Amino acid sequence: MTRNTNSDGKAKSSRRTLMKAAGAASALAFAGCVGGEETDEQPAENQEPQTQEEGLDPAKSLDTDRIAADPRDLPDPVDWDSPRDHEIEMTTTEETAEIEPGVTFDYMTFDGRIPGPMVRVRRGDTVRMTLTNPEENSMPHNIDFHAVYGPGGGANATTINPGESATIEFKAMYPGVHVYHCAVPNMDQHISAGMFGAILVEPEEGLPEVDRELYFGQHELYTDGKSGEEGHHSFSFDAMKREDPTYVLYNGEAYAFTENGRGPITVDKGERIRIFHSQGGPNLMSSWHGIGNVWETFYRDGDVVSDPDRYVETAPVAPGSVAIAEIDTPVPGPIKLVDHALSRVVRKGMLGVIQVEGSEEPDIYNPNP
Repeated sequence: MTRNTNSDGKAKSSRRTLMKAAGAASALAFAGCVGGEETDEQPAENQEPQTQEEGLDPAKSLDTDRIAADPRDLPDPVDWDSPRDHEIEMTTTEETAEIEPGVTFDYMTFDGRIPGPMVRVRRGDTVRMTLTNPEENSMPHNIDFHAVYGPGGGANATTINPGESATIEFKAMYPGVHVYHCAVPNMDQHISAGMFGAILVEPEEGLPEVDRELYFGQHELYTDGKSGEEGHHSFSFDAMKREDPTYVLYNGEAYAFTENGRGPITVDKGERIRIFHSQGGPNLMSSWHGIGNVWETFYRDGDVVSDPDRYVETAPVAPGSVAIAEIDTPVPGPIKLVDHALSRVVRKGMLGVIQVEGSEEPDIYNPNP
């Protein structure tokens, strides 16, 4: 699958300056120091590094300059009315990228982006899915589709070591939007590090038409550093056991879709927007909220066949589920997508912005009456 990798062209120093000035990425929240011995639940290849008294190691060189998937990069709506067969291929990656400028981390992904690519099919379609784990990787990986009837959602048959591939075939039998994720024994680490995405099984009649669709993924990152602390952050099993994340992120990067990140997602006033919110977790409930808007139509827990909820201000989205919200955009300005556990917004990176462009509508909202 291909992905857009639009560059914002902004200096990294400006991102860092803005975050620190706002307190968004400064050292205000501790995730805890870590150590720990190897256990049966923590294989040697996943063993957490010891804390070093001198602080974090220097930031690593980057394998990619972008880990965050473009929220606009998702398949078109279903436009067929009889069952089809689909050949889907994904590749697992292990690569170093920036959480924010000057802060590096070793991520794990499907197809090199977080969240992994959305799979979109129609109820009754057949999917032939091939997963490849390149030989340069260091860990086993697999894929568990919550939309699949079968052992482990396909994870049992797709568990592969570096240098291997596996193929499964399944029929999309029940409609909805569902999470997929890596499900090896250290699945919480792999999901936290980026290995999750969404599969949408549209009902036979399809979904209501909208003007634009967006796809985001929320997850927690557990590291041996503090949020905003420059250097290389290693994964912290100890912080994960305490469910005390260093970062809570959209798409793997702190404040990626803001003015001093990769830029807001721009839409035109009057557009109706459908937002897919894949909640990888692995642990925390999201209180999903759009500042300056409401979820005009809300599909809870990925349910696309029951009557949706209406005019929801803040909605719980459990880890391991996908929610859908549809919003109207009657006035210009920013719509800030947040987890309303607001310390995650102020201190841990959980913010994205949809910028609505167009002329003012003072009859609806007048900032200077």
